[in-house]
Amino acid sequence: MRKNSVKNTRINSEVLKELSRIISREIKDPRISPMTTVVSVEVAPDLKTCKAYISVLGDEEAQKDTLAGLKSAHGYIKRELAHSVNLRNTPDIRFILDQSIEYGVNMSRKIDEITADLHKGEEGA
Repeated sequence: MRKNSVKNTRINSEVLKELSRIISREIKDPRISPMTTVVSVEVAPDLKTCKAYISVLGDEEAQKDTLAGLKSAHGYIKRELAHSVNLRNTPDIRFILDQSIEYGVNMSRKIDEITADLHKGEEGA
């Protein structure tokens, strides 16, 4: 199975949906931030491994705590994923912090500040 095949894309989307559900509704670990989002999932073609890119809205401490909580709940998450997604092999999940949403929010804030400064400069002239 190729990496970008239809089957692999379908598996990625199903695992993404189930991981999002498990992390937001099933896990009761207080270290995991309620503002945790599964951004994307890459399941290897042999279904042995999975990279789950997560985004945590909050400071650096909240991000570290969330990653620690997810790593400690790894066995539970894998078991729940095995029950909900019918695959030959349940992939071993590796959580990777994705900072793209936070980066986008910061860039948007900077753009807003620059446009506000430009409007103030036009009004003063």
